[in-house]
Amino acid sequence: MATRREMREAVFALLFETGFHAEADPAEILAAAQREREIEEAPYIENTYLGAMRKKAALDVLIGRFSNGWKTTRMSHVSRAVLRLCAYEMLYSDVPMQVALNEAIELAKKYDDPKARPFVNGVLNSIKNEIETVGKEACALKYEEAAQGSEELAVEDDTADAAEEEQQ
Repeated sequence: MATRREMREAVFALLFETGFHAEADPAEILAAAQREREIEEAPYIENTYLGAMRKKAALDVLIGRFSNGWKTTRMSHVSRAVLRLCAYEMLYSDVPMQVALNEAIELAKKYDDPKARPFVNGVLNSIKNEIETVGKEACALKYEEAAQGSEELAVEDDTADAAEEEQQ
């Protein structure tokens, strides 16, 4: 039986891997990892990884709000995976926020560039402060709605771009 820290590291690895296979089904990535890398079948791993993938758009809007102009697509895969994991745990799980934050910083220390640590720490502390100010449920709803709005806007932009190209 793995420790919570080892399971969290497994989720981090899955989120990191998913960054290189954006079109792949997260459930298939999880199944392959369990089969090929012997990642244990634990509810925490499955719920946290698949939950973070379901809420990815909202998590990215939340992370983007506090990353001082850095879009998640421009961040390193390591930083992005650490931020998504911690933001998910703080917002959608029963893991105490300070525990999630401390564990994320440990992952950043272990796997990320030393120059990225202050950035990751700053973004996560800002997210923690936002959640403490607004509350988990209100914060989750705010960023889920914002993510839906940005997805709708992206679809509208794509449609407008296609129409403009046809006119030319």
